Amino acid sequence: MDVEIIFHIKEFREEKKITLRELSEKSGISKSEISFIENGQRDPTLHTMCLLSLALGVPPAKLFTVNVKR
Repeated sequence: MDVEIIFHIKEFREEKKITLRELSEKSGISKSEISFIENGQRDPTLHTMCLLSLALGVPPAKLFTVNVKR
């Protein structure tokens, strides 16, 4: 079984017209960390996802999609 996790942080950030800098300031997460996550170079921790969801004003579960391939 193969599991793919797709993060939607960038989509919500752009939809809300929030810059990386603003999201960084609101969440307490560095711009570089957010950029790595948005570009698929790093998987966020659950704590990071919660901080980002609070800063973006969306439930944590909306920030990602899980695809399971059997």
